[in-house]
Amino acid sequence: MGKNKQLKVTLTRSFHGRLASHKACVAGLGLRRMHQSVTVIDTPENRGMINKVSYMLSVEEV
Repeated sequence: MGKNKQLKVTLTRSFHGRLASHKACVAGLGLRRMHQSVTVIDTPENRGMINKVSYMLSVEEV
């Protein structure tokens, strides 16, 4: 993971009607609306949330 690598995470699909735990992961990443992008630090915790809801996200390394 090196020196604070960052990931750009974009919400590409709606989280309405999803499981509560999936909504919580999206919120935990700081995403609130469709096509919003946030930059998060590449940590195991953030990777876990990204992996859980990967079908709703697009992820790029920054």
